Amino acid sequence: MVLILVGAGTVFYMFGVLLEALIEEHLRHHLERRRMNRQIDRMRGHIIVCGWGRVGCSTAKYLTNLGKTIVVIDHDPQRLQDIEYPYILGDVTDDSVLEAAGIQHAQALIAALDSDADNVYVTLSSRAMRSDLVIIARARTEGSKSKLLRAGANRAVNPQLIGGRRMAAFALQPNVAEFLDVVMHDDTLEYRMEEIAIGAGSQLIGCSLKDVELRRTTGALLLALRIPGGQFIANPTDEIELHTDTVLIVLGTRTQLDAVRTHVAA
Repeated sequence: MVLILVGAGTVFYMFGVLLEALIEEHLRHHLERRRMNRQIDRMRGHIIVCGWGRVGCSTAKYLTNLGKTIVVIDHDPQRLQDIEYPYILGDVTDDSVLEAAGIQHAQALIAALDSDADNVYVTLSSRAMRSDLVIIARARTEGSKSKLLRAGANRAVNPQLIGGRRMAAFALQPNVAEFLDVVMHDDTLEYRMEEIAIGAGSQLIGCSLKDVELRRTTGALLLALRIPGGQFIANPTDEIELHTDTVLIVLGTRTQLDAVRTHVAA
């Protein structure tokens, strides 16, 4: 009788311990998920990264270094283990998953899925949900770039092609390639290269670059312009006039770039 009581007590005790552990683990995951969902709901101007592979991971790290907030979407729970970013576990081709990631308040969406077909589908769905959303899609082949652009992507990028070109540039013009690489991606360098658009309310509209005197007033260097028609003008002359939606490609320190933004917005 003693052995029966001890054995039964041990079994019930172990069952209680296991049940408590399961409930506690489930409750912890539930609370973490709720907290993360509230965090995503409060986000504004964030960037959604679809696909947590090598391309998605690299993209997220670069965006984080620039101070951007991101939300990751992937269907594989193994990939999302110990991830440091807010995430949504689910099929990105489902509109409800995009809604949960805050697509209505996002600044941009990056489709970095393994399949071109999935990237096209995500691009179509995202464009239907947000006509003004910036969509950057990964293209595994050159032939799929045109399909992604027709589906609504602002840009279609082939990482393998870009990587090959960068390797060739380092072989032929290593100093030029390294300078651009450092300016765009290295946080240790004080100088940055950024684009600054001229809005409809800017007082610079109709002024020439000579009148603006950007270098004297801000210290930043104007490398190029992109006029509203889409054409780039490198090393622009002083006679060029500024218009609404003209984009300035500027090189300078953070202080100088902030001064350019203030000057443009005035």
